[in-house]
Amino acid sequence: MVIDKVRHKARYASPDHPYHLALKYGLERVYDFLRLKTQEERLTTVVCEARGAKEDKEMELAFRRVCDGDNRSKCSYPLRLVVADKKTNSEGLQLADLVARPLGLHVLRPKQPNRAWDVLQTKLFAGQHGVVQGNGLKVFP
Repeated sequence: MVIDKVRHKARYASPDHPYHLALKYGLERVYDFLRLKTQEERLTTVVCEARGAKEDKEMELAFRRVCDGDNRSKCSYPLRLVVADKKTNSEGLQLADLVARPLGLHVLRPKQPNRAWDVLQTKLFAGQHGVVQGNGLKVFP
């Protein structure tokens, strides 16, 4: 999920919080992946990195809204949130950090050479029709 914050803020009079928007779009894609693997009814844990007490509570509320039906399929998602401190040294959070920058650079500077993107694009979720754009890579706006 890549959000161009400048374009997002310029396009909308009351733009949604970019982190909450990214969470919503990300959870929708997680649910799509689970559905494709016929695992959509099993409880799945989603780990997010802690950002501070206030921000974590806001993120948990945004997470609950999405899981309670504020999503594109208007259905409940059987997802559980775990907020992990960076000090836990989670492999998943480390992987997310390694992936985030090459994806963002690919979107914001597409002509710039990006060897990490060259590797990553072959590993992104491509949905049921084999298309990465909009599935494993959602760009907004």
